Amino acid sequence: MAEETPAIATDIPPSSAGCVDCDAVEGWWVHLRRCAACGHVGCCDSSPAQHASAHFRATGHPVVQSFEPGEDWFWDYAREDYAEGPALAPPTSHPEEQPAPGPRGRVPLDWRQLIH
Repeated sequence: MAEETPAIATDIPPSSAGCVDCDAVEGWWVHLRRCAACGHVGCCDSSPAQHASAHFRATGHPVVQSFEPGEDWFWDYAREDYAEGPALAPPTSHPEEQPAPGPRGRVPLDWRQLIH
C-alpha cells in the first residue's frame, strides 16, 4: 500500500508574519513554522508555547514549513521526520527585519533559560 501524502495547499498565504497565538497574548517565539495545509503560522517547539505542534494536535495538519528567511525545509509531525513539499504561496518567511527570537520588544532578557 502506498504511503498517503498529507494535504498541502500551495495557494493559501501564511496567516500572519508572526505566531498568531503568541500575538494574541503578547507572547514571544524562537522560530516560526507555517502549516502547509492551512497557512497557520505558529512558533516552533523550542519556543515556550510550542503553538505549531499544538496546531498539528488540534487540527491533524501534520506538515509545516520553516517560516524563517532563507529556509525552505518541511517537517512532518505525524512521522517525526523531514518531508518534501512544493513551493507554497508567498510570502515564504517572516520579514527579514523581524528578529529571531521575536518579536522585537517582547523577548525577555533571559529567553535562553526559557526555551525547550
